[in-house]
Formats: sequence, C-alpha cells, structure tokens
Amino acid sequence: MTTAELAHVAQPEALPEQQAGPLQGLLVIDLSRALAGPHAGMMLGDLGARVIKVESPGTGDDTRGWGPPFVGPDDELQATYFLSCNRNKESISLDLKSDADREVLQELLVRADVVIENFRTGVMDRLGFSTSAMQELNPRLVILSITGFGHDGPEGGRAGYDQIVQGEAGLMSVTGNGPEDPQRVGVPIADLLSGMYGAYGLLAALLQRERTGRGQVVRTSLLAAVVGVHAFQGTRVTVAGEVPVAQGNHHPSIAPYGLFRCLDGAVQISVGSDALWRKFCATFGLDAEAPSFATNADRVRNRSQTIALVEQAFVSYPAADLLEKLRLSGIPAGKVRSLDEVYAWDQVHSQGLAVDVEHETLGTITLPGPPIRFFDATPDGERETTPVTHKAPPLLNRHGEGIRRWLASDRPSSSAPTP
Repeated sequence: MTTAELAHVAQPEALPEQQAGPLQGLLVIDLSRALAGPHAGMMLGDLGARVIKVESPGTGDDTRGWGPPFVGPDDELQATYFLSCNRNKESISLDLKSDADREVLQELLVRADVVIENFRTGVMDRLGFSTSAMQELNPRLVILSITGFGHDGPEGGRAGYDQIVQGEAGLMSVTGNGPEDPQRVGVPIADLLSGMYGAYGLLAALLQRERTGRGQVVRTSLLAAVVGVHAFQGTRVTVAGEVPVAQGNHHPSIAPYGLFRCLDGAVQISVGSDALWRKFCATFGLDAEAPSFATNADRVRNRSQTIALVEQAFVSYPAADLLEKLRLSGIPAGKVRSLDEVYAWDQVHSQGLAVDVEHETLGTITLPGPPIRFFDATPDGERETTPVTHKAPPLLNRHGEGIRRWLASDRPSSSAPTP
C-alpha cells in the first residue's frame, strides 16, 4: 500500500461501551504474551486506545493456561492471571505461519498507530515483520519491543523470565531478611516495570510523531526496567562504592523506618527526618538528643539499638491503639494488610483501584483498576474525566470475525496488500 493510500485508511472507532479517554482514536496491535507487553497494552486501553490482542489459535496467550486459580464453568475456565492484564482489549486468533493470517496482520499494521511485541530477538524478523518491514509498511507506526536482557549486546538473545531477571539484575540481593536469604518481590515486578517503561516510551514516541510525522522503535527490557529502579541502592554502588545487601524490613538509609513489633503484632513507621524523630521521642517519652540517636546518621549507624529502643516503646501497645497514637502525633505509620483487606478498603475504592466489569462467562467480576486519574481544572474546581467504564478481558478470538469484517469493508479499492 502506498503512503497516499495509507492516508485514506479509516481509523476504527473507540471500543464500544468504553468512555473516551486521552488516547481515543489510537489503534494498538498487541502481539505480546505473558505479562510485560500485555500490561503495556492494557495501560493504553485504559486510556481509551483500541487494543487488538493477537493470539495463537487454540491456546491463545500463555497466561490463559497459568493457574490455578481458574474460575468459571468447566468448559470455559478462565485463568485469573490472564484476567489481570488484558482488560479493554479485543481478541483475534492469527497463525503467523499462515500466509492468509500474516496478510490479516499486515492489514492491521497498515491501520495501526502502535504495535507491541515481546518475542525473543529475531522471531519477528523470521515471520517477515522486522521493524524496518513494519515501518516501511506504515511509516507512522510506533513499535514497542520488550526483551529479557536487551535486543543487542553479548547476551541480547537471552530469554528473560521475571524471577531470573530479578536475580540477575540484583533486586533479589537487596530483598529478604539478610544476605543469605535472597527473596523475589511478591509480584512479577520486572515484567510489570518493563511494561510501564514501555508504555511511557510509546507515549513519548507518539508525541514526537506529531512533530515529525514518522514513528520509531521503542525498546526496553526486563533487565533495563529493574536497573532503572535501583534508585539510591544503585548510587550506593556507583558513587559510594558500597555493595548493598538485604536487611529485612528496615530501610538501609533511614532509621527508624520499617516494621516494628508491638503487643499483639507489628506496625510500620517512617521517621524520615530529625524533626519527626523529636516528635516521636516526645510522644513516647524518649530522649531525642541521646548521643547514639540524635541524628539520622547516628540512628542508621546504630540500627539494632534504634530498633530495640522503638520496640521497647511499643511493647505495651496493641497495634490498633498504637496506630491511633501515632496518627494523632503526626508520625507516618500503617499496618500490613492482606490483599483481601486491600480490596475491601474504602480508600482503594475511592481511588478507582477496583473496577467491576461484565465478563461473558463469569458475569460481574472485580479487577484491579488503573492507577491514574484525570481531571479538568475549571473555575468551579476540578471535574474528573477519568474513564470509568471498562471492558472485561476477552475470550479467545472473541472479536476475530468482527475484525476481519472491518478489514474487508475498510480495504482500499486498489489491490490488497501482499505479505
């Protein structure tokens, strides 16, 4: 298809029953599977983009089989893992080894603004959809490619799985009760972060496209995403020459900051300044100017004594009473909630962090919601414009027939593209 023909290709309407969002009118082709790419695609769908998820015939995305738990009728079991990262999408099954289905994908790419893929390096090239081929087909296309360890370099072709990358990227070395107890983060954080960084890169590339008229390739990896959030632990190594180690539920650079035992459990506190320390000491009858504890640097150097001092102050308080006392004193504090408590919490619901959707086989289900809200500032105050209607994750190939009909009706009068 020529550039002139491309300019006359109609764009699809926004998803039915979905409130318009900032990305309404954008078409995203999600070729990814598992979690990193699908999470990026879901973020764009949450913002109003039309996201068409391309899945393998018969089995679909790998996560459709990741369980238990599975829910629903025996002949339509749904993996809760898949439900977590595929809302606001349509599904079409395509066999990319088939000439006919590759032609369908090509027609989708001609119409698309964004394509997301997280295949191992070289797979897309072998299928005939290298980045250069896709951008020749559609010069305005923005391509997100997520790999495990990067697409190039000495280990560029290495397969990347979340826990392996958590270990390889150093995150497990600073997580756990101590140096001999490396622990992974309790969610696939490398996958999730690479999806978020990918979506962030996509939006920047789309903005640049407004100035240049051309798309580009955005690359990130699980490795890059984890290194990208090393924060102060990274500069401890690169600047101070220290090698951080895991040290449980206490902050390496601030004290007291962490989980502290009390009469019937534990609470968390964050005494992030010397002014807060003085307030804390006044609340619990401690000497704020004691030589071992007067400054944050003193308290970090004497961490074990600081922890013992705080826990001795807490020993007679039930957790509920202690949290109230800390609240009234202005000391940042909180408890450790189980996830069922989190999703029952009115504060979570007030922020739109749990959304109800209608699933075709499961009925009404609740999903973790989008973490971003939008507002218009008006003379009378803010007016929320956050999309509040969402679509459930799709059944496999649920929209395949409709998408094919749309492509057929939208095809230019000239000969159809060839793969």
